Formats: sequence, C-alpha cells, structure tokens
Amino acid sequence: MPDGTTPRTFDTLLSQVFGFADFRPGQREIVAAVTEGRDTLAIMPTGGGKSLCFQLPALCRDGVTVVVSPLIALMRDQVRALREAGVAAGALTSGNTDEETEEVFAALDAGELKLLYLAPERLAAGGTQALLRRIGVSMIAVDEAHCVSQWGHDFRPDYLRIGALRADLGVPLAAFTATADAETRVEITTRLFGGRTPLEFLGGFDRPNIHLAFAPKNTPRKQVLAFAAARRDQSGIVYCATRAKTETIARALADEGHLSAFYHGGMDPDTRRTVEQRFQREDGLIVVATVAFGMGIDKPDIRWVAHADLPKSIEGYYQEIGRAGRDGAPAETLTLFGADDIRLRRTQIDESPAPPERRDADHGRLNALLGLAEALGCRRKTLLAYFGEQTDACGNCDLCDRPPEVIDGTDAVRKALSAILRTGESFGAGHLIDILTGTKTEKIRQRGHDALPTFGVGREFSKAQWQGLFRQMMGRDLLRPDRDRHGALCMTEAARPILKGDARIKLRRDALAAPVRSGPAVHALVAEEDAPLLSALKARRRALAEAANVPAYVIFPDRTLIEMAETRPQSLDDMARIGGVGAKKLERYGATFLEVIAGAPPPEQHPKRRALAGRDAGALFDRLEDAQRTLARGVCGTQKPMSCSTAELARLAKARPGSEPAVAAIIGPRRAERFAQAFIDVLEIA
Repeated sequence: MPDGTTPRTFDTLLSQVFGFADFRPGQREIVAAVTEGRDTLAIMPTGGGKSLCFQLPALCRDGVTVVVSPLIALMRDQVRALREAGVAAGALTSGNTDEETEEVFAALDAGELKLLYLAPERLAAGGTQALLRRIGVSMIAVDEAHCVSQWGHDFRPDYLRIGALRADLGVPLAAFTATADAETRVEITTRLFGGRTPLEFLGGFDRPNIHLAFAPKNTPRKQVLAFAAARRDQSGIVYCATRAKTETIARALADEGHLSAFYHGGMDPDTRRTVEQRFQREDGLIVVATVAFGMGIDKPDIRWVAHADLPKSIEGYYQEIGRAGRDGAPAETLTLFGADDIRLRRTQIDESPAPPERRDADHGRLNALLGLAEALGCRRKTLLAYFGEQTDACGNCDLCDRPPEVIDGTDAVRKALSAILRTGESFGAGHLIDILTGTKTEKIRQRGHDALPTFGVGREFSKAQWQGLFRQMMGRDLLRPDRDRHGALCMTEAARPILKGDARIKLRRDALAAPVRSGPAVHALVAEEDAPLLSALKARRRALAEAANVPAYVIFPDRTLIEMAETRPQSLDDMARIGGVGAKKLERYGATFLEVIAGAPPPEQHPKRRALAGRDAGALFDRLEDAQRTLARGVCGTQKPMSCSTAELARLAKARPGSEPAVAAIIGPRRAERFAQAFIDVLEIA
C-alpha cells in the first residue's frame, strides 16, 4: 500500500478524521483495494457509505484524487463536509464564484489539495485534461457510475468521456453505484475500464433501518397528507408520476402548514437549483417531485419517502426509497398504487421505442415491483430476493407489523377471467365489474352482456372489492392492458393454468375488503424521554449551520444527534466516542453541544489533551497528570515545585515508554529523577 499504509492507518483516519469507530460491512475491503490502486467497481446500497470508500483512500495516496460526480449541489456539500473534517478538498463547478475557483487553483498549485470534485460536463472543457496532467492526479473516482449506461436510469452522455480520461492519465479508477444489474455492470466495465476487468464488490442491498410499506390508493392526496402530518418537521420526499401532481400536492402540504416545494423537469434550471439548495439546508422541508429529483442528493437525514404513484420499476423504487435514512437512523416509506398506475406503467413500456427484448425486460422489472406491492409476506424478503439475497422476516415492514390474512382466491379469479374472455378481451375493469356484480348499465344492455353466463356470478363481492381483486390480478401479471384496444384487459399466459383448474392462487384478504384507511405506524427516532433533548440539539445545529451557511448535516447528521440524545455524554472524552464526531468537529462543536446536554460548558482543556479525547491515551494522560500532581513537591512534599508540560505528558501517553531512559528522553533527566518511576508504574498498569 502507498506510504506504508496499513489497516491500523485506516482505523486511525476513520476515527480521527471521519469520527467513526468501525467500518460498515464491506467498506474495509473496498478501501484497501482502492488504496492499493486496483481498478474497482463497487455496487453498494444507497446510504452504505460509498463516499468514504474513495475519500479515505485519497488521504492515504500521493497526489490528487479526482471525483466525477453528477450534481453541483452534491459536490459542494461534500467539499464543505470534508473541510469541516479537516480534509483539503475543492470543486470546480459552474456554480463557483471567481474567488472560489481561484482558491481551488491556488491549492492545486501549492500541492495542498487531496480531492478535486468535477462534474462530468467539465471533462469536455479544452483545458481540463491538461490541468489534470499538470496537478499529478493519482486516481479517478466515479460516483453514480450507472450514469454511463445508456439503458440504465439517469444516463448522462458526458460520463462516456471518463474512460478516455482514465486511459489518457494512466491512473486507476474506482467506480461506485447503488444499483446496477448484470447488464449495466458489463456496460460500466466496457465504457469506464476499457474492457479490463475491475475488482468487483457486490455489497448487500439490505437497508434494515428503512421501514417498507405499500397501500392501495384510497384518495391518495389525503393519504400523503396524513403520512406527512404524522412526521411533521421531518425532511421528506414525495414522488409523483406527473408534473401537475407535484404542484397540487406541494400546495396541499403548504396549506396544512408544512414547509414544502415542488420540483420537476419543466422548471427553469435556476428555480430547480434553488429547491435543491433549500432541501440540502433546511430542516423539515418536503420536496414533492418527479424522478427528475434525487440523483446525487446526498442529504443523509431524509426521514421519509412517499410515492403518490407506483414507480416505474423495482430498481427505480429501490433507488428512490434509498434516499431516506442514509445516516443509518430510522426512516420510513409509503408507496401508493392502484390499477390505473399499473395500466399507465404497462402502456409506457409498450409505447417506448426500445427493442422488444428490452420492453420484455422492463415488463419483468415492473412485475417484480408489483409482486412486492401485492406480497403475501415480509416485503424485505421479497425485495432482497429480487437482488439475489436471502433473509429472515425483517420485523420492519407493514406486513411484519400486521401480517395479512391469506385466502384462496382461485374461484374469484376464474370468474373474472371468464368474464374477460366471454367479452372478447375488449373491455376495461369497470365494465367487467358491472358484469360480475350484475349491474344493468346501458352499455351492458346494448351489448347483450346481461345474457352472459358470467352476468351476476360475482355478487358476493362489492364493486370496491372487485376493484381490489382486479388490481391484484394485474399485480400478479395475470392481466395486462392492450394498447391497441385502448387499455382493454387481456389475459396473459400466466393466467391460463388458473383458468383451466391446473393451478390455484392465494390472495390477501385486504384485496377483497374495503380499503384500510389507517396508515403505517409512526416509528419514533428516539424514546419519548429523549425527544426534548434531540429537539434542543437540532436547534443548536440549525443555528450553527445558518451561521456557517452550510447544510445542517454538515455540522452533524441526525444519527450523531440521536446518539448524543440517547447516551448524554458528559465530557469531551464521552463526546469523542459518539459516531461522526472526529477530531476537528470535536474541537469546533464539542463544547457547544455538551452545553446543551449538560446545561453548562465543559471545563477548558489544553489543546494537546483535547487532541487525545476519546482515546486510551486521553485517560492515560489524566492518570499521568494525577501522578505528577502527587509528586509536584517530591515524595516528602517539601521540595521545590516541578512539573512537565502538557505537550510532554501527551507524548508520554501516546508513546508509552517502558524504561527510565526512555521517559527521560521525553521529559529530561532532571524531571525524570522525580517522576520517571511513578510514570512507568502508571504506564505499566495501562
């Protein structure tokens, strides 16, 4: 490894710079590979700590690490967070002021910068490659690497330049993304690595802190408003299928007293940028958006995500809910869906210009999402099974909270299929339900459908119950809308065995009952007795963030404040053991947050002692200081006062010398005569 880097160095940097006691699962192996200069492709779940996997190696390697990232707001906030942690980082973006750009160039010329963030569009600028050759780039890191795939979501043409840049500079490349199926991984390898096989890490897809929930649509605007009301003052995202719906729901939320904004691709770039900046900086803002919003959003304290409409695919769903709870603290999701959603998504796939094999694959991805929506058991098991992972029931989804009653729905499904076939697969659900319930509408009389054998055979269910049944049949891909017949429902091959009596099907009873109005249970971030302290800590964080003009999470993420509220540290040593409190942040913010917790600021500490806070050497320093205080006037208590400097005690605590000559080398022979043996006794006990 460069510069003699060892796992111990990793742990020291992790603790002292980033403030974490341990790596998350899979991070250590990726950090080691990237530090060694191995070409690396890492697929890690959103919130799994991708950024650390190139930021920490950048500190271990000589030269500059270039980070290609897709969103200006994301880059600027990551740079701010790194600088808060004491890391020399900068970004060259179109959002820079002239002064900011000059500052970055000066740091590059002085050889001081370790990480340089660039947007992919910057690679097209004439002088960019010359600049990168001049400053001594030693590695390229690519965030959101799936953007290079023309079949992946969020395709960005400028990402296609990265492979040529890597070849031109002759440096290793590390690519990171949260979702990439086998097809996309092959394309990433071809376009970014020139066909060379990178070291590949396929991390687990589980996000156990995210509560999963789906609900059939039942006045969806009210459902979204109720979900948001139960989570008031928490940052959230509401995804909608149309631009118009983003605006109407945002207005409805504002009318209910929420901080809200809408976001979609039809807005001018400056307005979109303003919404992005507000979301990054303001606590409790709800953004109602199309899928145009989200990629590159690195706000770790998004506490909930709701879908007012069914997403396009299971990968899209996973990516979108993954924007919640990136700090590891509890987060919640709600996805609403109905038969109209299913018809819309099927039609979008059928009418796309993609080749037939791609449309078939897209139908498969939608089927996987519908299977999740209509699952009979634990949703997390169903979701992870799609990504090839096995797990036990999670206890953190709506179906684990309230297990559904499962019934045999075979007879009901066969009645519906019979009605579809006897009417020539030419009608939608509304007309078919009228037939099944024996409702003599003018349309039914005109077509003679009241004479069909299936007329009235489903009177045991209400129209609302039949709507739930048809939705579930569409969700199981037993029915599909026919675009050539204006969305009329057609039977698929998957339904044929049920119709013939060769297979049976189980359904959730809620598909045959009136929709349940109660939403998912609210999961509190902390226990009731800790909630007032958490609110006070957030208020202090907000004041500091506004004064520094940075997003609140750059000071500390929610997860760190939650740990403070739960453990209530009473000293800087205690505070240093809180996850996310590195050495620089302890120095800048430790005392002010301790004041909130304890009601008074902690005693002043010498900087040399403060630098040891939370480490074994800190407690050792205190014991050395006690031993010195006891012997300040010698064993008899009558000698001339003598003491070592704070810097000398700190060196002893870190070096732990085991002999009198070694102690004397640090504190000098005269002081060693009085203190050496007492110090050695303290150090030996430690």
